[in-house]
Amino acid sequence: MSYLSDIEIAQAATPKPIAAIGAKLGIPQSALLPYGHTKAKVSYDFIQSQQHHKNGKLILVTAISPTPAGEGKTTTTVGLGDGLSRIGKKAAICLREPSLGPCFGVKGGAAGGGYAQVIPMEDINLHFTGDFHAIGAAHNLLAAMLDNHIYWGNELDLDSRRIGWRRVMDMNDRALRDIVVGLGGPGNGFARQSGFDITVASEVMAIFCLATDLKDLQRRLANIVIGQTRAKAAITASAIKADGAMTALLKDAILPNLVQTLEGTPAFIHGGPFANIAHGCNSVMATTSALKLADYVVTEAGFGADLGAEKFMDIKCRKTGLAPDAVVIVATVRALKMHGGVPKDQLKGENLDALRKGFANLERHLQNVGKFGVPAVVAINQFAQDTSAEHKLLAELCEEAGAKVILCSHWADGSKGTEALAHEVVRMCEGPNTFKFLYGDQATLWDKVNTIAKEIYRATDVTADAAVRKQFDDYQERYGHFPICMAKTQSSFSTDPTKIGAPTNHSVHIRELRLAAGAEFIVAVCGDIMIMPGLPKAPSAEKICVNELGRIEGLF
Repeated sequence: MSYLSDIEIAQAATPKPIAAIGAKLGIPQSALLPYGHTKAKVSYDFIQSQQHHKNGKLILVTAISPTPAGEGKTTTTVGLGDGLSRIGKKAAICLREPSLGPCFGVKGGAAGGGYAQVIPMEDINLHFTGDFHAIGAAHNLLAAMLDNHIYWGNELDLDSRRIGWRRVMDMNDRALRDIVVGLGGPGNGFARQSGFDITVASEVMAIFCLATDLKDLQRRLANIVIGQTRAKAAITASAIKADGAMTALLKDAILPNLVQTLEGTPAFIHGGPFANIAHGCNSVMATTSALKLADYVVTEAGFGADLGAEKFMDIKCRKTGLAPDAVVIVATVRALKMHGGVPKDQLKGENLDALRKGFANLERHLQNVGKFGVPAVVAINQFAQDTSAEHKLLAELCEEAGAKVILCSHWADGSKGTEALAHEVVRMCEGPNTFKFLYGDQATLWDKVNTIAKEIYRATDVTADAAVRKQFDDYQERYGHFPICMAKTQSSFSTDPTKIGAPTNHSVHIRELRLAAGAEFIVAVCGDIMIMPGLPKAPSAEKICVNELGRIEGLF
């Protein structure tokens, strides 16, 4: 049997005018700032006018630890949103914008799949409404103004050895990880070591996604710490008068983007921090706007629940007062068998032993979500090669673990494949909820890292070199109330991507601490995780082209 590719399905769809999608949420056409016929930003004045409305129910979609076999978290988020619409609920979904790095690298697009997609798929996966370009421009403006300040006399006495603000670009490029800037003589400034991170790791991206309004956006941008003086005093973006211009670059980008699913469910796609190196959630502006306009809002958090869901709870919810009413944990039989030790090229055959072994990963995520006091359900994203015996075993294992499991066929059947999941989510949203954070604000930064490592990753200890331990001490007095954002491999509960399943008795090594004073969290960089990824040997870019009709092919 041959299947249409995701992009073929998306290109065959007939999208509704964006004004019709906005009308489903009560957004008048005058409040939409269109980018063509099928996407628009929602005006700032309209968003502000809706703040007195009661919030709808918030559903978080997360997943098991990702594998090359695929889990389908975004696809399930889209499918569930459509499923809720199908059963008569006023629903919206909130997703992150895809980064060009993974689109042209190894991951491919991030607009869902099969018959559970958001459209226009090509636009969303590429330049979309230009938000990422604006974020990169704002970040790099600050970098340029910093070097310019030094060039013109360095009035603030910035120590070029203690500058922490690097440049960014939205592409995987390992050659730019460590570079020297300012070469070429006095006219080009002062030479110093620096480098590039990927845009999604930028503190500007995190600020963009955590800001509640324009005023809060500028406040946070102003607080960015870019380096230290020779006396080790912190220098902020406001000190070199960059925050106003940065806000100007982001004035339009900060407005949430409205698009639609294949079935016409409204979808806000806005912001895009990775969950392995950043906090992994879409923008607060989009989520809070959706909650004022819809009765049920489905959002996702990046990668596995140990990363995205933990950061959603401990960073996004802590900073906004939000709390999820229900959690959906996505898994596939294929991925669980990989966690059970089966290579990707041998997944087609039934293997109950591997499934039973790999279930340990899903069970660990279930236990972890339970620590936040929110009800959870397991959604199995079905594949054609799954067997009834595998589904039966998985249901039995979930029942033993105290969780309900629902088979979902949204990839092939659209909203029809998530009706049961939608009904269960509605039921869960009306049930008891004792949401709580994993740690309190008053805990020390070191204790917060230890709590995450031991409670979520099941590590036995946390280690750090003397210089990093001193960073913990230095940040504690002024920033000790900040939450922790762990930068760690997404492939394992440990910091070693080869340790699949549910490893225990491992150590988490903190390689570096990064202060994000504007975003108001501390990034703990663990193991060998890279803040600027590289392209694989055969990047996805090799298969992407434009055909004779002017249509993009090979994107996913």
